[in-house]
Amino acid sequence: MNDTTSSLSAAQPASGPTPPARRPIRDLPDELISQIAAGEVVERPASVVRELVDNALDAGATQITVRLSAGGVRLITVEDDGGGIPQEELPVALRRHATSKITNLNDLETVATMGFRGEALAAIASVSEMALLSRPAAQASAFLLDARSGELRPAARSTGTTVEVKELFFSTPARRKFLKTDATELAHCIESVRRHALARPDVGFAIWHEGKLVEQWRATFVPGQSDVQDAHDALARRLSDVLGEDFVTQSVAVQHRVGPVTVTGRAGLPDAARSRPDHQYCYVNGRFVRDKVLTHAARSAYEDVLHGHKQPIYALYVEIDPARVDVNVHPTKIEVRFRDSREVHQAVRHAVENALAAPRAAALAAAAAAPNPSTAGDGEHFKPQTPQAPVWNAQAAIKFEERGHRVEDLAALWAPRNAPSASPMAEPASDAAVGGLWVPSAQASANATVTAPTTPNAPGASATGWDGAQPAEVAAPSAASTTAPLASNPATAWPVGRDGQETAWPLGKAVAQLHGVYILAENAQGMVVVDMHAAHERIVYERLKAQVDSGARIASQPLLIPATFAATPQEVATAEESAEVLATLGLEVVPFSPKTLAVRAVPTTLAQGDPVELARSVLAELAAHDATTVVQRARNEILGTMACHGAVRANRKLTIDEMNALLRQMETTDRSDQCNHGRPTWRQLSMKELDALFLRGR
Repeated sequence: MNDTTSSLSAAQPASGPTPPARRPIRDLPDELISQIAAGEVVERPASVVRELVDNALDAGATQITVRLSAGGVRLITVEDDGGGIPQEELPVALRRHATSKITNLNDLETVATMGFRGEALAAIASVSEMALLSRPAAQASAFLLDARSGELRPAARSTGTTVEVKELFFSTPARRKFLKTDATELAHCIESVRRHALARPDVGFAIWHEGKLVEQWRATFVPGQSDVQDAHDALARRLSDVLGEDFVTQSVAVQHRVGPVTVTGRAGLPDAARSRPDHQYCYVNGRFVRDKVLTHAARSAYEDVLHGHKQPIYALYVEIDPARVDVNVHPTKIEVRFRDSREVHQAVRHAVENALAAPRAAALAAAAAAPNPSTAGDGEHFKPQTPQAPVWNAQAAIKFEERGHRVEDLAALWAPRNAPSASPMAEPASDAAVGGLWVPSAQASANATVTAPTTPNAPGASATGWDGAQPAEVAAPSAASTTAPLASNPATAWPVGRDGQETAWPLGKAVAQLHGVYILAENAQGMVVVDMHAAHERIVYERLKAQVDSGARIASQPLLIPATFAATPQEVATAEESAEVLATLGLEVVPFSPKTLAVRAVPTTLAQGDPVELARSVLAELAAHDATTVVQRARNEILGTMACHGAVRANRKLTIDEMNALLRQMETTDRSDQCNHGRPTWRQLSMKELDALFLRGR
């Protein structure tokens, strides 16, 4: 039995995979090469639309019409009024790597056209039935070229080019199965044209589907006949036409130039943030791109003004020397590579930050120039004049370089100064400034040592933003002030400027405090509701940032017993290389042994936290990112904590003068519309909205 089994097993061949038969290396057919290229360039009908519109723009078109059927699967037609293609060049245009955009390597490195690879028409023709109809201005008639048969014949057409693409992916049925519904493909095609329209307000666009006009955006700008301001206005009108009027009204203009980088466009206000990043458009030299450097820079600019995981809206246009950016990175040209990505990142971030910094309350003063229709019959209107913020004598800044400085010492900033020095902006001695509100001399004796607040960016400005009051020891309102009506209080009178004329405060004058949390104010448009803690927190935060930017370090607190932890070689190296950076953040992390680090000091405001966890996270950030970015982010987080502790708390009773002081500070503090957690600090209720609540006029 054993002999029989062994003989059978010996007769069977050894088990294992059969080696594949070797295939010879050979050239692929041109058609297969084009179909492979089409897999990279032509993903769906929207890809065809994008490539054809690129060619139309490069040809100098001023009007582009896109006609679609079945979402672009059955038919895509792109018509333009550009320069056209001569008869003898039509067959050449369908060859692979044939283009008029570049001729040598220098042209490729400095390419400024939308297309340059010379692959699009050949790739599209390999997976569809395509026809090309074109006529230059110097040619007597147009000519029609059938891409499948190669037949060229005369046809009727005005100057320009028409490209017709039928039955997309008919030669590759497997690719066609991956397409979505007609409605979905149509939406992608519209989005593709929308991206071009946002970059070229000087070109008109029209989209037709199944014989019906779906979208139309008329040209809003004529190059060579308008100045720069007209160009900016034209872009704003195009953004309004394409993305809606709300996009423009809920955004601010961006205009920034640093070195070779120019950034323009519009950045959405934090209140306009969305749950999805579907309204984020970045352009480099007129080309829509998806670039991590640009999106990260824009997001960084919103770090301390957005709440939660909201996504900002923006349309940013970066202009840079073509030699400093490589667009030959992706077959669809959707990605780029910058020679100096840090330079571009900083330019975009600062551009958006500067645009968002200006307080929006100032816009209310401009709106007050028009009479308020709801109060037109009362015979009293707010004056449209915008108050000029005087430069007050600043109080001494916090000395962060002094070791052991505690958050409670922020209260020292509320102490009144003994004798304010003379200033050319000082008011007559008969008046005294109380919390930023000028009051007549009748009240001056009770507030002789109280001075007006500083401007937000004045050197050494008070970190809290209020002068002349202690946070824990606020004088209770007198019996007269609590019983007399507010109108009789001279401090609540509408402000009078040096010329004797009334001026209009953007955030109005304080009227009352609600439950110790909100301030109610009256302005030209109606009623303003202010979250006093959130507003003061932003004021303190901006002041602290300004002081640290001036060279001060974040206060640190030595640990009685250093906290040691086992560290990786990278953490040890980072701690040794970044000792100065860590000291700037208030951290002292030193090697204790070749494999151990010791935390000897931590920021004062974070003394109650876990020093080891804090050190590990900061070292990881320093190892992964640029030191400047890490320092700024960590510094802002620490200063945000300090500002939250140093700001006025809820349920604290404020006097009318203190409320007005806070309102005046908000009007002159950068980013005062949101606290550093991204929550809004104030809301406007117009008279029209209030009338609607009570059904007035109905």
